Amino acid sequence: MLLKKIIKNLPIGIQNIDIEGLSQDSRQIKKNYLFFATKGSKFNGEKYILDAISKGAKAVICGQKCKIKTNKVPIIKVKNISAVITQACKIYYFNKPNNITAVTGTNGKSSVAEFYHQLLTIQKIPVASIGTLGIKMKSKIKKTNLTTLDIISLHQELSEIKKRGINHVILEASSHGLLQGRLNGLEFKTGIFTNFSQDHLDYHKNMRNYLKAKLILFSNLLKKKQNVISDNQIKEFKKLKLISKKKNLNILSIGTNNSTIKINSLKVKNNFQQLSFNYNKKNYEIKIPLIGLFQVKNLLMSLLAAKLSGLDLIKMLKNIKKVKGVNGRLQLVKILPNRSKIFVDYAHTPDALEASLNALKEHYSVKPDIVFGCGGERDKKKRPMMARVCEKNAKEIYITDDNPRNESPELIRQMIISGFTKNERVHNIASRTKAIKTAIINSKPNGVILIAGKGHETTQEYKENIFNISDKKIIEE
Repeated sequence: MLLKKIIKNLPIGIQNIDIEGLSQDSRQIKKNYLFFATKGSKFNGEKYILDAISKGAKAVICGQKCKIKTNKVPIIKVKNISAVITQACKIYYFNKPNNITAVTGTNGKSSVAEFYHQLLTIQKIPVASIGTLGIKMKSKIKKTNLTTLDIISLHQELSEIKKRGINHVILEASSHGLLQGRLNGLEFKTGIFTNFSQDHLDYHKNMRNYLKAKLILFSNLLKKKQNVISDNQIKEFKKLKLISKKKNLNILSIGTNNSTIKINSLKVKNNFQQLSFNYNKKNYEIKIPLIGLFQVKNLLMSLLAAKLSGLDLIKMLKNIKKVKGVNGRLQLVKILPNRSKIFVDYAHTPDALEASLNALKEHYSVKPDIVFGCGGERDKKKRPMMARVCEKNAKEIYITDDNPRNESPELIRQMIISGFTKNERVHNIASRTKAIKTAIINSKPNGVILIAGKGHETTQEYKENIFNISDKKIIEE
């Protein structure tokens, strides 16, 4: 594609340069690519301009204060590089799926995305999902490093998905991704808001900023007459209603009153739940093979999103028994010879941890034992809060390492332990493998063990070292 089609108001001499790809990562630059030298919170792309040129970049876009000079390729300085990238992505990757759904919230994004993917797959409708678990389409998973990809990669992947004949996509929208404009330039049909609680304050500094970032999906990105799905029992629902009214958005809800899907009752039955709900003045009863109210809510939001995607509700409900739990999300991994059940969960916020512990306690009528830690270089305020949640809702508590990154693992564990009022049920075990093994060895008959924090993850970070480790594999061994 000619450069003049991608970037407007160019000098005459460079308008007809032929561009064969876009990137803002110099490592991904190939011959005849256009390189966007952007400044992020950790990296300054302007430092990699010469590297990008050496790899074949045909032209460079950068901010007005950029000081790099070269005669090899044109360096084009722009006032608002973010707006220029957004426009370039829309033009270069013009062919994308026409039904894109985005899901945001503190917890449950991956579950909602996976359930939506399953509901469409069961009906043999081509679908793709993009998020924490990777890019999933046609039973294949491509791993990614971020919940929300950078803006160019996201537009590129969506273009590739469209080429494969897939028109339905659900993607996870992280607060970082929304604030940094990584979802800009996309046409969303539906936005889902799962819930909101403390997380990422290392980045957002306070809860007000964090919520404001989440709401960008609804206040900025959704166009009028598009759809909003949420839980009308969360306090943030009022803000979603105000935004929806102001922007003429169609709002649908789940809850126990005045909801699009009204939950009448939920009863625990062995390893499933019996749900009774009302939709469109009709009552329905279904068996759901999941544990916990929060998982049921995630499934119902996915159900509404699938309905908006043209699926028949009755057909979906007939096949609901085929829905499987999400990898690393309150997942039953093993039943021990003493009939103790071991679950793995990604819960790494106080609210998510409390929801998982309560779900297991309610389902099996026993307080679970728990193994968990906290990630380094992340919200430090939540560490003692998570301890208080466990002291209230768990039996034996094993504090261990999560991903310490560049922080002292011992200091992280001590910060967690500072949140306990009594320590007789608390075990401080640095090695995650040893902590999980100890919890299993000490398990009581018919008990429940929750291994929390890492879920589907298969690595652990200690400074510059990344080790292969999987909670599920440790349990199996």
